[in-house]
Amino acid sequence: MKRNRLFSLAIISLFFLQLGFAQTGYIPSPENLKNREWFHDAKFGLFIHWGVYSTLENGEWVMHQKAISKTTYQQQPDFFNPINFDPKEWVAIAKAAGMKYITITTRHHDGFAMFGTKQSDWNIVDRTPYKKDVIKMLADECHKQGIKIFFYYSQLDWYQNDYYPRGNTGQYSGRPDSGNWNKYIDYMNAQLTELLTNYGEGSGIWFDGMWDKRNADWQLDKTYSLIHKLQPQCMIGSNHHLAPNPGEDFQMFEKDLPGNNTTGFNGESKISTLPLETCETTNDSWGFNIFDKNFKSVKSVVQLLVKAAGNNANLLLNVGPMPNGKFPPQAVEILKGIGEWVDKNGETIYGTNGGPVTPKSWGVTTEKGNEVFVHLLNSEGSNLLLPDFGKKIKSIKLYKDGSEVKFRQDEFGITIMIPNGNLDDIDTILVMDL
Repeated sequence: MKRNRLFSLAIISLFFLQLGFAQTGYIPSPENLKNREWFHDAKFGLFIHWGVYSTLENGEWVMHQKAISKTTYQQQPDFFNPINFDPKEWVAIAKAAGMKYITITTRHHDGFAMFGTKQSDWNIVDRTPYKKDVIKMLADECHKQGIKIFFYYSQLDWYQNDYYPRGNTGQYSGRPDSGNWNKYIDYMNAQLTELLTNYGEGSGIWFDGMWDKRNADWQLDKTYSLIHKLQPQCMIGSNHHLAPNPGEDFQMFEKDLPGNNTTGFNGESKISTLPLETCETTNDSWGFNIFDKNFKSVKSVVQLLVKAAGNNANLLLNVGPMPNGKFPPQAVEILKGIGEWVDKNGETIYGTNGGPVTPKSWGVTTEKGNEVFVHLLNSEGSNLLLPDFGKKIKSIKLYKDGSEVKFRQDEFGITIMIPNGNLDDIDTILVMDL
């Protein structure tokens, strides 16, 4: 089955190449196609937004939102000393939650590099009392523990003078009204080269910020070609809220399931044939925000994970570490609760495709081999009527104990008698044997 899926991905890639929707001269390598297949099956990852902004305890956009000048913001690294940062603990928490990969901000919109870049001294090694390369430490631990790592990289920069003309954000940083855009692109590419040269295997680059200057010449072909040349398996995705650009290997949807646009971010994000991912926060903030106590329940996050799988997508769940390097305890509890659920039910999520029945108000379906998993997230009565999807059903059972569930399959569809006395508060899972 995996070999067939790999072949299908190759055909899809060639199809897009013929239509002109692929990076110039780029055909995904076998390593890249294999990585896409792994990514599709992984289903669950940890997003980490962490930077010197955490010391202000008001989210990752604080420089822009509080109109902090570049000169004033330069003091922030002096206060950043995460002496309690333990990459082994971070990776262990992610693994216990059932997460298969970690995506971390190597730099956010403030341009501050959380790695030891040689392109400027605006980085954690040169500017903070901590003086350690946390990206290197985390990447090494991920490789050691068998967790794949993705590097978030902001193309938007509120600090560098060469990010000019400026876009829609960062107008109050006090930078001169001049700059060399081509020099800025070279600066970014040099940092990306460092990340893909000095930090072991990178499974992906998670770009963000193009939306700040949609009509700018981002020279994507140059950047994407560089990435695929340095590490052919490395997947490229961009949070630009548009249909995928040439050379991108996966598509993400910010705080929404594929095809939805409840946030207003994804109105132009048509669902592609690439692997899909939705990202969401554990509370309402990406970066650490001491004022944000609106943490989600374990139930709501598990149901989002299930819905993402039913929409054929991964869930990338964010935690914003505190400035001392620890995860907020509320986030740790959420991850622990999710881990307990996936320990029992992960088979119905990992390695599945979105099922034959499109997502409904009552829940979703996932499928693997000859089994279809019906995830009842909301019970809407004693019977569940599904459209016939052209396969003969041999039996339907409750996933948790294997007990038989009554059903009828006829010209009107599939009618399932819901076992009301056996419903689960989070997700009642039924297994169809085809």
